[in-house]
Amino acid sequence: MIESGWLRLRRRHGRGPLVLLSPVILTVVIAGLAYATPPEMAFSRLLPAAPALAAAMWPVLPTVLLGTVCLFLMIGLSVVFPGLGTWWTAAGIIAVTVAAAYGSHVRLQRERTLFQVRLVADAAQQVVLSPMPRRFGGVEIDSLYLAAAAEARIGGDFYEVVDTRYGVRLLIGDVRGKGLPAVGAAAAIVNSFREAAYGETDMVSIARRLEASTTRYNAAFPPEGPMERFATALLVEIPHEGGRIEILNCGHPPPLLLNRGELRVLEPTAPSPLLNLAELIGDHYNIDTFDFTPGDLLLLYTDGVAEARARDGEFFPLAAWMRRQSPTPPRELLAALHRDLLHYSRGRLDDDIAALAVRLREPSE
Repeated sequence: MIESGWLRLRRRHGRGPLVLLSPVILTVVIAGLAYATPPEMAFSRLLPAAPALAAAMWPVLPTVLLGTVCLFLMIGLSVVFPGLGTWWTAAGIIAVTVAAAYGSHVRLQRERTLFQVRLVADAAQQVVLSPMPRRFGGVEIDSLYLAAAAEARIGGDFYEVVDTRYGVRLLIGDVRGKGLPAVGAAAAIVNSFREAAYGETDMVSIARRLEASTTRYNAAFPPEGPMERFATALLVEIPHEGGRIEILNCGHPPPLLLNRGELRVLEPTAPSPLLNLAELIGDHYNIDTFDFTPGDLLLLYTDGVAEARARDGEFFPLAAWMRRQSPTPPRELLAALHRDLLHYSRGRLDDDIAALAVRLREPSE
């Protein structure tokens, strides 16, 4: 479930039939007013506005055709009302139509370029956020990604899930920074996790592999400015038989566990270093174990979820929101989170958002 903020807003305020027909409606309204009002009011001089409006949403040929219609309407009005200054207004219609046709051509070229850029972004998305099965044995998992940037499909948030002989292993994290460097760092971390999760026997070894990959990437592509590029990460291991989960938290927001209406915030007992900061603060990693029973819902998320703001600046009350949820399948939980986040922030996200919802199925299901 991946969607950009720009696409959400365009779908909400998109070009419906009335919007697409607005140049025609404007033409009819102006012509009607020009015919029904005294010539001194000269509504006919507004006819060049119709092709100008068409250039913002129509291709070149329909824009030119509308300008031609406006020109003939002007000539027809001059027959009914002599002395309207027909030739001056006709010259204005022709000039605006030519300019509108050129503007429509430029707009279409830019839209094609933007479409190609988005194709590249989609390809990058498949590298960082590959589609995943919704079920791994008795474990149900679903994902959500919302890009805050209007021109982006993906950002520095990342996640991955793999089914290994050690159990189902999950990764979620957030690279500090924006743009392609953050996406590149996220891709390096995810690719490293995909390899390490299958081969390493414990999550501490996986975390060290992720640390090494992040360090190599930052050495090859150093960040601009004095600040180091680092990433938060959360590693989770769920045995196939369930009963418990193991969590290694590298400075990431703690996951939420909903157990029969009771909410637990799974805080780490000791901090583990953020990725690319182990040399500064040490490489001691800590694993915490928590109960995970059938019917439990686990929510992993990036800080963009908890830091989504309303217009008054208040943060999204994630813990209170989670406490109100019923034990629904992960897909329904994330659909509700998606809807409520957009409603709370009025569709304006300040940061990328990634989330994973995990549920251990009941034996009877």
